[in-house]
Amino acid sequence: MVQRTLPEKLSILADAAKYDASCASSGGERRGSRDGKGIGSTTGAGICHAWAPDGRCISLLKVLLTNFCIYDCAYCINRVSSRVERARFSVEEVVSLTLEFYRRNYIEGLFLSSGIIRSPDETMAEMVRVARTLREREHFRGYIHLKTIPDAAPELIAEAGKWADRLSINVELPTEAALTRLAPEKSVKTIHGAMAEVKARGEAAKDRTARGTRAPRFAPAGQSTQMIVGADAATDGEILRRSSSLYNSFALRRVYYSAFSPIPDASRMLPLIQPPLVREHRLYQADWLMRNYGFDASEIAPPAGMLDLQIDPKLAWALAHRGLFPVDVNRAPREMLLRIPGIGPRSVDRILKARRHRTLRYEDLLAIGCVLKHAEPFITLPGWSPRALPDDANLRARFAPAPEQLSLF
Repeated sequence: MVQRTLPEKLSILADAAKYDASCASSGGERRGSRDGKGIGSTTGAGICHAWAPDGRCISLLKVLLTNFCIYDCAYCINRVSSRVERARFSVEEVVSLTLEFYRRNYIEGLFLSSGIIRSPDETMAEMVRVARTLREREHFRGYIHLKTIPDAAPELIAEAGKWADRLSINVELPTEAALTRLAPEKSVKTIHGAMAEVKARGEAAKDRTARGTRAPRFAPAGQSTQMIVGADAATDGEILRRSSSLYNSFALRRVYYSAFSPIPDASRMLPLIQPPLVREHRLYQADWLMRNYGFDASEIAPPAGMLDLQIDPKLAWALAHRGLFPVDVNRAPREMLLRIPGIGPRSVDRILKARRHRTLRYEDLLAIGCVLKHAEPFITLPGWSPRALPDDANLRARFAPAPEQLSLF
């Protein structure tokens, strides 16, 4: 094997990790360093954020332990049949990089994933050793996110949760049929089994004994997953239903959507053209509606349907249900207020609080922070009436981008 320097390994393994989107640090446990020990506390000064070229926040050292892999997933650049440059970190090298990057104010934590070397257990054991060394020997108190290998032994997943803030297990593709076709070594049953294991251990960690003693900590920031969009023929409706099922079954904190990017030396089973990035953006908006606005997946997109790429999903839903509008802002329940375009949960809370004392006028919504440009056709209150706007056949054109001449070449 070619002997590589540490900068060469970092270049290869950081580049190989860029396809993983599930690295947000939201929900991480806050640890202090007031006792004079430790490093990497996220409550102190010195936290910075790094940004990927596509705009994603990745204020973490995001690397693979290795891009060698015994699996042959068609969509993965690191699959065994791929002819990419290979490299492998030792445990000590990842520990050293994490500490040095933190001391240089580059990162606030570590996101560590890996190809599968020799066996899932051996790979998972090395990742756990990285986290344990950082926590026990180096007293690192920053954020650690470990990408869990579904086939690893439950004992290793348990130890990973002891040292990491968040664990994630990728479902990879929206449908079981696509996973079987493009990643034959992986199975939905195994992935769901590992997710259930993480969920059960997370719930057990919240319990207390009869004497009030807390159970050992386990991944306090919960678990997340990632789905590749556009590598198979799954519709947005199917993707959102899968996400809804994962949230309900495994108490996931987040489902991340990663638009498929054509990779070098790609399999013939994959599409030649990547999906538009705006599709990924609309899926995140729809996911947000399911988690924070009370929308059901079937309301946002029918099973065989796709999201409207020109307008956001909430506006698209309102335009498709014009019979429910205009909504009287002074009388509507919270659930209906949340469905008005341009009005978010925080604005709804402010409206409900203000309504206890007086009748709201149009000008009050401006002060509350509502986006009236979007809300006007769908609301009525003193000082504003949409008149015939909700029934206007050209209402969608009011919000959609102006038509553009397509390129002839």
